[in-house]
Amino acid sequence: MSPQITPIADTAQDLELAERILTPDGTRIANPQLDAFVDDIDAASLRALHRDMVILRRIDAEGVALQRQGQLGLWAPCQGQEATQIGTARALAPQDYVFPSYRETGVIYARGAKPGDYVRMWRGEEGAGHDPASLRVAPLQIIIGAQTLHAVGYALGIRHDGADEVAVTYFGDGATSQGDVNEAMIFASSYQAPVVFVCQNNHWAISEPVSVQSQYPIAGRAPGFGIPSLRVDGNDVLACMAAMRWALAHARSGKGPAYIEAVTYRMGPHTTADDPTRYRKDDELDAWRRRDPITRLEAHLRALGELSEDHMAETQAAADVVAREMRAECLGMVTRPPLSVFDGVYAEPHTGLDRQRGEYAAYLASFEGEA
Repeated sequence: MSPQITPIADTAQDLELAERILTPDGTRIANPQLDAFVDDIDAASLRALHRDMVILRRIDAEGVALQRQGQLGLWAPCQGQEATQIGTARALAPQDYVFPSYRETGVIYARGAKPGDYVRMWRGEEGAGHDPASLRVAPLQIIIGAQTLHAVGYALGIRHDGADEVAVTYFGDGATSQGDVNEAMIFASSYQAPVVFVCQNNHWAISEPVSVQSQYPIAGRAPGFGIPSLRVDGNDVLACMAAMRWALAHARSGKGPAYIEAVTYRMGPHTTADDPTRYRKDDELDAWRRRDPITRLEAHLRALGELSEDHMAETQAAADVVAREMRAECLGMVTRPPLSVFDGVYAEPHTGLDRQRGEYAAYLASFEGEA
């Protein structure tokens, strides 16, 4: 599989170059490359994917609200990218290990995150919002593209051990201009590491449009490294699941890395510190609203006669429960004492750590009595 290498003129053309199974109006079309990878997905499975995406959007909205209310230091919205995150994450095997960027709320949700896991890091309470070992998801990475190197390193370990695992790393279109991403691809290809690269092309690297940094589809770069790639409509949850199943099968079979470019769109700001109205036109946003991944799947289910009012009501109720629990967890968090930063650094205490703890305690004590 390989993408069409045609220059990108605008976002409409950009999307039309991507493989899809569901059109924006919810019509299912034949796709010889992808159909076989989702032939087991029935109406119940589609409703489960719909439920996941609705819950994710509600989690995301609650995260934005908590930040605006001063409860979180920052939040990185993923509205509009639900199909990419849920579709790919639900294709993973339990033993696979994920190396995400800071925007993969849907991935940690799909891997079993608890309500407090979504906010703990953004509130500044812990270095990781979740337990990496239990979710098999590395801490959210803030440094752009660094997680791709971590994923390849882990994948080299998988190959050395002969384990039945795949490392998966997520990053945005802006990260593809980082040296780390390209270096990771070189190592992955050279050593045939079992790793899947997932580029969520959401069209904006903060305020920089993707057309400035990539005149051609991003997936077209991977074959230059010797990595097969697939470019899919990132707002089509079925296409995203099919692409990930293809990529995982490729990597798991010993054929080396695979690359997915999911063409989607960031509906909100880059983070809550950003104002997208300064650089983005309303008509572009409106055009992508008409390609909404959730309403697309709803239209498909409705056409099948498989979208009931009971399902819609239950799904919304479930989403509200998660949001309430997330808010309660956030508001109930108690910041640990400053000296606890030394806890868990080493398996066995030693004198050097004791000395550092003492020095830090003296530093903190120097502020006592100040107004």
